[in-house]
Amino acid sequence: MKKPPAPKPPHTLADHAYGEELEHTHDDESDHDHDHDHDVGPAGAIEDNPLWQADNITLTSVGIDIGSAGTQVIFSRVRMRRMGEDLSSRYFVVGRETLYESPVALTPYSSDVRIDERAIGELIDDAYGAAGIHPDEVDTGSVILTGEALRRENAQAIGELLAEMGGEFVCATAGHHMEAMLAAYGSGAAKRSHDENQNILNVDIGGGTTKLALVTHGKVEETAAIHVGGRLVVVDEAGRITRLDPQGAKLSRAAGFNWQLGTQVSRADLERLTEWLADTLLATIPARRSDLFLTEPLRELSGIDGVMFSGGVAEYVYGREERDFGDLGRGLGYAIRKRVDAGRFPWRLLPAGECIRATAFGASEYSVQLSGNTVYISSPADLLPRKNLQVLQPAVDLGAKIDAKAVARAIREHFTAFDIAEGENEVALAFRWRGVPEYERLAAFARAIKASLPRTCEQGKPIYLILDGDVGHTIGAILKEDFALRCEVLVIDGISLRDFDYIDLGRIRMPSHTVPVTIKSLVFGQDPRVPHHH
Repeated sequence: MKKPPAPKPPHTLADHAYGEELEHTHDDESDHDHDHDHDVGPAGAIEDNPLWQADNITLTSVGIDIGSAGTQVIFSRVRMRRMGEDLSSRYFVVGRETLYESPVALTPYSSDVRIDERAIGELIDDAYGAAGIHPDEVDTGSVILTGEALRRENAQAIGELLAEMGGEFVCATAGHHMEAMLAAYGSGAAKRSHDENQNILNVDIGGGTTKLALVTHGKVEETAAIHVGGRLVVVDEAGRITRLDPQGAKLSRAAGFNWQLGTQVSRADLERLTEWLADTLLATIPARRSDLFLTEPLRELSGIDGVMFSGGVAEYVYGREERDFGDLGRGLGYAIRKRVDAGRFPWRLLPAGECIRATAFGASEYSVQLSGNTVYISSPADLLPRKNLQVLQPAVDLGAKIDAKAVARAIREHFTAFDIAEGENEVALAFRWRGVPEYERLAAFARAIKASLPRTCEQGKPIYLILDGDVGHTIGAILKEDFALRCEVLVIDGISLRDFDYIDLGRIRMPSHTVPVTIKSLVFGQDPRVPHHH
């Protein structure tokens, strides 16, 4: 591991967009369009075997969580192994090691509408320095802004700049659904659901919002968000309100209090508010309709085996924290636990996993997939790396006999459904390959791709195809060599994507010949009120 950079004087986030510390160079002058896997062991060890190296990859990942109440950074080492079966050789996470956890600091705000970018930059700098990790050593990860922090007017700019300073393939993510999913993975709810074959509801209560994730057999099926959190109202030691978010004022009015900034409130009134909030939240979660939902409610709540709580408030629900930070968190957590123990919530309480660190763990560990071993990249230097590609997954029938005209029509209709003009913007088309890889079927599919992207081909823009089955190299070769397409072609396989995903494509990793694909969301601001299924 490299020696951490020397301490620097205070600076703003903009200073990180440029400079030598973000440049990665080689000693010679040759062109490099790949990254090196960090999994070469001592001489004679199995890790030196090229076959082992191709099937086992280690990634250094970072999760930066900027929430309504707290900001934290977690570095992880993620081990991935190729599991070949049928027509897929996807990589799966087989081990995780936490390298460093920063202290949880209160998220700094410079005003009611802005995050303090200088203070955030110093917090992140301190975390990298304390971990002894340089941005060049980070392979993947996410900066996620959540809750009330997401609503600040400079949230998107801060997320993007932190992603740039964090490492080449660290991405900025945001949104209620994304946070709910990451919290379910980071809390351990997904693993428990998989290991115990259970349906688990993960309830992540942060400073500004509560995120819900329904996990079935280890997979997040649905997510939602409610506008209730533990730091919507903050008081000082004298009981005077020093922070009152708009939602905090709204909820306190609904509970019978007409509070404003500077209002003196008693401990008894704060307790009355947190008791009311606990009743309201526990009633809202199973409700089908409520104006407290920031998204559509969860649709399927039958057959739930248990509930796990995560987020900062969960530290109090599980009795792991006793300190009072001048907000609603402690009172809300205690009130929720009292009601759950009294049977006033429909589901039994499961043991605690990660609580306040759940989202950061999820962001550091769940953001990347690796391609299979049969990728086709006509010109790596021109096609990689690529950031912020929107994913479209047309509904096509890849039956025993592929109808090229029908598939092409479905692709064109999918562009229209998303209000995207084919040929204007670069997109990644995702497909689920089924059936045998016979040349006739592969050629028909390639013919459909060519027919559906005429403007892309005419303008010489690249074609990006993502498949889950290991047929990428053959399809790419047919498009580029048999059909003589003038545009560049990238086809990677072993990856499962969906509509509304955005992806970053990294450089080819040697010696595994894989491509890192970082999956993210780019939703800044309130998520649309539509059901979200994974």
